[in-house]
Amino acid sequence: MAAFKELVFSGVQPTGNLHLGNYLGAIKRFVEMQACEAQCLYCVVDLHAITLWQDPEALKGQIREVTAAFLAAGIDPKRSIVFNQSQVPQHAELAWVFNCVARLGWLNRMTQFKDKAGKDREAASIGLYDYPVLMAADILAYRATHVPVGEDQKQHLELTRDIAQKFNTDFAGSIAAHGHDAGAGFFPITEPLIGGPAARVMSLRDGTKKMSKSDASDNSRINLTDDADAIASKVRRAKTDPDALPSEVAGLAGRPEADNLVGIFAGLKGTTRDAVLADHGGAQFSAFKGALVELAVETLAPIATEMKRLTADTAHIDAVLADGAERAEAIAAPTLDAVKDIVGFVRRIRLRSV
Repeated sequence: MAAFKELVFSGVQPTGNLHLGNYLGAIKRFVEMQACEAQCLYCVVDLHAITLWQDPEALKGQIREVTAAFLAAGIDPKRSIVFNQSQVPQHAELAWVFNCVARLGWLNRMTQFKDKAGKDREAASIGLYDYPVLMAADILAYRATHVPVGEDQKQHLELTRDIAQKFNTDFAGSIAAHGHDAGAGFFPITEPLIGGPAARVMSLRDGTKKMSKSDASDNSRINLTDDADAIASKVRRAKTDPDALPSEVAGLAGRPEADNLVGIFAGLKGTTRDAVLADHGGAQFSAFKGALVELAVETLAPIATEMKRLTADTAHIDAVLADGAERAEAIAAPTLDAVKDIVGFVRRIRLRSV
């Protein structure tokens, strides 16, 4: 990896109703990663969103809402690059090259397609099936060295690594002929950044199910747009069990709701489950929920307030996305130009204005 400049890429789909799971599993980590020396690119992956049909007007609002969430949570668009995917055409163009590198058998092993398509797979879009190849293009258009991933994306990152490795191998001679280090390869073998204590946040009504915007019960999740009263009410009504909190993590085994609430507390506090239980072990849930309410309201209510302000200012949001797209394309365009040379395309040379 030493041959590549450290760069972090990650994206969030604009499919509406961002919730606590999105915040702890992704957005909070994005904010924290700004402290590292690596360049960070945070993308609203709107091309991925349309693998399932989206209402066009609603999609525009959702793109802006995710951007507002990034900014409200503390992402600095001057320090990091914040943009929406469809404004940078290199994502889609590189995805076609990768479609010709990836193997059908690799995609047939992708479990997420099987889960999302359900029983009627013949009616699913080609985009839903091919989603992981576009994800590889998202990452490798910037030759990203690191990507924060959750459990449901690990398999897709493995595909990204496979595509990078096969491209490097298939075109090793051309890579060297065009002045690149054939030993290192043109594309990095991207490394995962594994999540923290609450990377996988579960439903407040069922600790065995992932928190989801599609759950019929709004009480199953804390939305990032919830005000302080709604946050407090949902935490207090969260499902628990009759026993007190254990003093050690091993005591959470077989207690999914307890484990989930302890994990949420740890994620919001930026600490570990062990540390949470050191402070609250032996407490009844009524007392623990009181502490969790205070922490959740203190952390999340200001984000909701700022999101509301930002989403009302569409001109500002659009300006942030346009600036980010211009900066992102300045990185992605040379990558795609080099790929075209390596593959053997005859391309138009861009003339610089004097």
